[in-house]
Order: sequence, then C-alpha cells, then structure tokens
Amino acid sequence: MNNNFFFKNKGPFSLKKIIDTCGNVELSKLDTSIKINNVTDLLRAKKNDITFLNSAKYKNQSLNTKASACITKKDLIKYLPENCFKITVDNVLLASAKVSKLFYPDSDFDYLDGTLTDSNNLEKKYEDVKFGKNVLIGQNVQIGKKTVIGNHSIIEHDVKIGKNCSIGSFVIIKNSILENDVHIKDGVKIGSKGFGFVPNKSGNFRIPHIGKVLLKKGVEIGSGSTIDRGSITDTVLDENTFVDNLVQIGHNVKIGKNCMIVSQVGISGSTIIGDNVVIGGQAGISGHLKIGNNVKIGGNSGVIKDIPDNKKVMGYPSMDFKKFVKNWKSND
Repeated sequence: MNNNFFFKNKGPFSLKKIIDTCGNVELSKLDTSIKINNVTDLLRAKKNDITFLNSAKYKNQSLNTKASACITKKDLIKYLPENCFKITVDNVLLASAKVSKLFYPDSDFDYLDGTLTDSNNLEKKYEDVKFGKNVLIGQNVQIGKKTVIGNHSIIEHDVKIGKNCSIGSFVIIKNSILENDVHIKDGVKIGSKGFGFVPNKSGNFRIPHIGKVLLKKGVEIGSGSTIDRGSITDTVLDENTFVDNLVQIGHNVKIGKNCMIVSQVGISGSTIIGDNVVIGGQAGISGHLKIGNNVKIGGNSGVIKDIPDNKKVMGYPSMDFKKFVKNWKSND
C-alpha cells in the first residue's frame, strides 16, 4: 500500500496489464500469476510492487530492491536481483510514467478539489484554530491546536497541519504534511504537481506525481515560494530549515536540517541537500545532485555537479571559493 493517501490506488493489476501499458517491451521469464499492488521507488518497493531503474547511478539501491518487477533498460538488468521480473523498454521514463498513471490516474495534474468548505462552517471541528476571512478547507483535513490560517487561503483534502503553525494569506496547500511549529508566509504554493514530462513524438506525456510534501518541525517558508510534491518519492524539508521569498523547490528534493536558502534560489528535481547548508540568493542547482553537509554556495552560483561535505563554492559553473576569488582578481 502506498504511504501517500492523497491519491487513490486503482491496483492491483496483473503483470500482463502492466506490460501492455508499457508498450513495446522485451521480457525476462514471465509469471502471469503475479499481481502488482503498487508502483513506487527502488528503496520503498516491497514484494508485489513494481519500480523502475533508469541509471546505473542508482545501482546500490536497485541491487537491494524488494520489488517483484522493474521497468528498466537492457544494459541495467545486471543491477537488479535475480528474482525481480525485468521489463525491458527503450524509454524507461515514458513506460514508468504510463504505469504510474495506470495506478494513480488522478495524479498527473492538479484537479479541482470538490470537497472545499468555508471555514465558517467548520468552527466546531476546529475549535482551537484561528481562521481569517474566506478560508476554504477540504475533506479530512487535520489542523493542530493554536494554528492560525490567514485570509483567502486554501487547504485541500487530506492535508495534515500540526500545532502552533502559522499559515499566511493567499496560501494554497495540497498533498502535504506540515509538522508542528511550521511557518508559511503569504502567497506560498505547496504540494502542486512538479514540472515533469516525457518528450514524445505524439506530444509531451505528463509524469504523474504520486508523492507528497513533508515539512518537518520548525520549517519556515518565505512569501511567493513554491514547493512541488514528489513524482515517485516525497519532497522533504527537514527540521528548522528556513527558506526565503521567491524560492522554487522541485519534485523529490530532500533538504536537511538547519539549512538557509536565500531568495530566488532554484533547486531542480531529485537533488539531495545535507544539513546546515547555506545557499546564496539567485543560485541555481541542477537536478539529481548530492550536496553534502555544511556546504556554502555563493549567490548567483550555478551548481552542476555533486559537492562533498564542508565545501564552499561560488561561480558558474560552481568552483572552490578560493579558486573563484583568485580567478576574479586575475580578471579584474
């Protein structure tokens, strides 16, 4: 069962149905009796789940996956367990997106939440919550005591908000869990579908986003910032991380504890950032990177490769800070 309760899983499906959905595939030994319950990532997959492997970069995860089946490329089969059924395709991302849509057909876009109710009609349910004017609340929303939600904000179905949180005005929160003491300033959008699609001859195919956003205790998000929900995993900001105004955080991003992210930073999807990281204003970070603990990234930098722990970088492409200063002085 998926740990995300925001989207309904339409499974299980037979392997034959999944293979037909993938399109033109090459098969390893087929056991037609297998039923697949869910699609998920390599780490969280269990028996009777399906996952996907698109890069040898994730071989340490794939070699230990518990998934019963995996969508992959021919040259990556060697990185999967013997007992994992291999579905070999030309375009892993397209095939896995189609399978995700099979299980979660409502996750490929942000559809209208028809369960929204004016907070004025919910005062008995949320006795210890303070609402501004024109606040809309969806079905099954949980809000902790002493939380304040500002004017014209929308909290969509199944969202969980902890105690002592402050939610500003004109905020939209969907597909998200906020722990205690989280502070969201005006105009923030949390939990929308990320910018994920597969280019295809017949048109761009939207990648379903079945993950959620998790903001842990003490997180603060500045005005006008956007945090996209995960596509296959979750987007997570760990405890006491502060985000300035007008920051974009892409799908599946993981940010550690006690980080500071300054205005107009953009973090592309699936990048993992460690603890105590400082990112200067207008820096851009490419996707699928690993940024270590205690890293400092200067303003206007462009990060296009992994950064190990305790490094200080600046420039485009980003380089060691001392080297950047030396180059700058030599060009002065």
